[in-house]
Amino acid sequence: MTTRNFLIFINPISGTANKKNIHSYLEEKLTTLQHRYEILPTNEFGDYSFLKEKILSENITDVIICGGDGTVNQITSFLVKSNVRVGIIPLGSGNGMAFTAGIPKDYKKALEVILNGNASFVDALTINKNYSCHLCGLGFDAQVSHDFARDAKRGPSTYIKQTLKNFFKAKPFRFEVSANGNTFTTNAFFLSIANSNQFGNSIVIAPKASLSDGLLDIVIVQKAGKFGLVFKLLRQIRSGKIASVRNTDKTIHYFHTKKLSIKNLDNAPFHIDGEPMETATNFDVEIIENAFLLLQP
Repeated sequence: MTTRNFLIFINPISGTANKKNIHSYLEEKLTTLQHRYEILPTNEFGDYSFLKEKILSENITDVIICGGDGTVNQITSFLVKSNVRVGIIPLGSGNGMAFTAGIPKDYKKALEVILNGNASFVDALTINKNYSCHLCGLGFDAQVSHDFARDAKRGPSTYIKQTLKNFFKAKPFRFEVSANGNTFTTNAFFLSIANSNQFGNSIVIAPKASLSDGLLDIVIVQKAGKFGLVFKLLRQIRSGKIASVRNTDKTIHYFHTKKLSIKNLDNAPFHIDGEPMETATNFDVEIIENAFLLLQP
């Protein structure tokens, strides 16, 4: 057995899992297997600029992220085009990146993927030069992210509460979108730019999305009656056929591209990987192919 050198980050505030149990389990398992490891808390400011030098000087083979999509996004942004392996133990409220990759939520099973899985390159993207590994968007889902971040409680129940609250007051926003040689204007409740196939918690938004196909999946949920919209989304999400309606359905527009430009005409709110961000009037988006090595089942 080859000895590996793990650098492990645990987000102390992500999700609702007991971090002490996870910390103890990791120590026990890795010590038994005679792997080297160091366990650190995540940086509250998201600054991991020390990572590349530390990886080189200490011969670190694997960086393990125990947290949600926001934590994965922050850390992997400093590992782009690095040959270090990245593992995820999903502890967030959504965990869309991990679940798209087939990584189980149970931390013991997730560690087994890290120890025995295969590392392969996955894509990421930039939006106005900001890095995103999972999914970013404008409109309704971004407003949910902003309100969720302000809530004192974490976890899926809080996310559902904020989603329902915002659903009843949601309004459409105007966007001008340019991609694949075409430009069009639309009124939409939200516009999602997806590298993975789901928001998290198995709520699929882009069924055809792949982490490693070199393409972004763009999902635009256009102006429609709210309750009809929800029924249609749920039906199509469950059937996995949302992509098949892109040319005929007036509610959902779905397409693939390597890059696009968006004019945010009504100043819609914005998020990156579930984390609220300051919005802008113009967005330029582009894929990063083969961004980092992810350990997957």
